[in-house]
Amino acid sequence: MEKDIDIICVGEALIDFIGEQTEEPIKNTKDYHRYLGGSPTNVAMNMARLGLKVELVATVGKDGFGYYILNRLKEAEVQTHFLKETQDKPTTVIFINRTQHTPEFIPFRGADTQIFKDQLPESLLQKSRVYHTTCFALSQQPARDTILEQAEKAYKSGCQLSIDINYSEKIWPDNQEARKAIETYCSYAPMVKISQDDVDRLLGRGMSHEDVFAYLHKLGAKIICFTLGKDGAKLSELGKPVVRLSALRVEKIMDATGAGDAFWSGFLFAYLKGKSSEKCMEAALQMAAIKLQNVGRIPDYADVISKVLEI
Repeated sequence: MEKDIDIICVGEALIDFIGEQTEEPIKNTKDYHRYLGGSPTNVAMNMARLGLKVELVATVGKDGFGYYILNRLKEAEVQTHFLKETQDKPTTVIFINRTQHTPEFIPFRGADTQIFKDQLPESLLQKSRVYHTTCFALSQQPARDTILEQAEKAYKSGCQLSIDINYSEKIWPDNQEARKAIETYCSYAPMVKISQDDVDRLLGRGMSHEDVFAYLHKLGAKIICFTLGKDGAKLSELGKPVVRLSALRVEKIMDATGAGDAFWSGFLFAYLKGKSSEKCMEAALQMAAIKLQNVGRIPDYADVISKVLEI
């Protein structure tokens, strides 16, 4: 079957309320602005803006926030054939402070957890080149079982798996349960994005980068991107030397929320264009730099990324 869908993004579609006061904790933040959010949703929106065919598999509440999300997705031409609206739970909402660093957040989980197998039919998996999800999406049932079971089918149908291990104990208090789900997903040879914060929270502080790479490769990860904030990122591929690239200089950081999603969007975009791993990293760092200069969504800067890739 022809693989005419570039990427399926599976997981949370939600509302981010990002604080208007810069570098203030949530307890001191008075005003918030509404943005479309959720890591798989951010990746889906970014990839669609870069001209790829994207299918978002998610669930929102049948409410005002759900309506807003659907409209934003349609504007960006993200395919929503398998996005469901439910009356059983409200659309998930997260409050976040605005910062150049790791944001503080308070989640109010709802409809995002309600992902079922009929939203990931085999016909969709067989037509897709990349199947992407997150730790956030795996953190609650029934979404976890759905995503893991369909990931195995996607892998067997020749789809490249991808995961952002955006682990937080606030989202997933049971660390051992989280590790078990990640082990299962990594057994399908995914490309993995992980940050220093994720490592500290999931595996414990003080673990060397070499040990992180060894751990994830042993689980089955094919490619690992370790993001290091202002220090750039490292890439580890099985059997190859680790590659390190510096972050691009950003004069004024407006907001760090979504920078990791922008990074991974750039990486996956370049991967889908058949670029080398180093080019994928360059594209990733370019996208992250663009995001850091903007609050909320990334502007339509497809021309910038195209120059990086020389397409």
